Amino acid sequence: MAEPAVPVEPRRLILLRHGVTGWNADGRYQGQTDIELAETGHQQAKAAARALATTYAVTRLVSSDLMRARQTAAYVAEETGREVAHDPRLREVSAGQAEGMNRAQIYERFGEMPASWEPHGGESWPTVAARFSAALHEVAETVAPGETVVVVAHGGAIRQGLAAFLGWDPSVVTTLAPLTNCAWIELVARESTHGLIPSAPWRLASYGMGAPIS
Repeated sequence: MAEPAVPVEPRRLILLRHGVTGWNADGRYQGQTDIELAETGHQQAKAAARALATTYAVTRLVSSDLMRARQTAAYVAEETGREVAHDPRLREVSAGQAEGMNRAQIYERFGEMPASWEPHGGESWPTVAARFSAALHEVAETVAPGETVVVVAHGGAIRQGLAAFLGWDPSVVTTLAPLTNCAWIELVARESTHGLIPSAPWRLASYGMGAPIS
């Protein structure tokens, strides 16, 4: 009689957007300007941290090195007892001359909403997707069965990096709703008892999950 299959403990990646900042509330493009969380952002981060610690056995934390992400990650670290590693590749897109502006000011300055910030002293979306997904691949390669790693970053960079990481066409990004502050995405490894499935090792398990402020 054949031995029964041994259940494989899932590997998980959680991509968490940072809490709200004053610039978020004002509709101003932050890019890589180092803005701190607003008071509501701290409350959001606390709620998300509690929810993640309750739902998942978090084994590691990786964060963008920008302050709003670092502060958010610190709450997850407090709830889970894990230290945070910081990676600048997880930063938001650099919006160059547009940082600090709202949409109306951008239209007044540039005449339209640029498809790329690169001509205005910032980055292109393919550049963001490449650096973010490279960082995510490095993390994913070290996730062991049963581990859950939380990656704290930024809305635009997460969506671009997610598409690149999963091998999607970049146009798919436009079909993804923007992540609200402190919402998260869950990725689960597709594997058998012999390891990851090479054709599609990770899949999107949930998108835009969140926790209410108590």
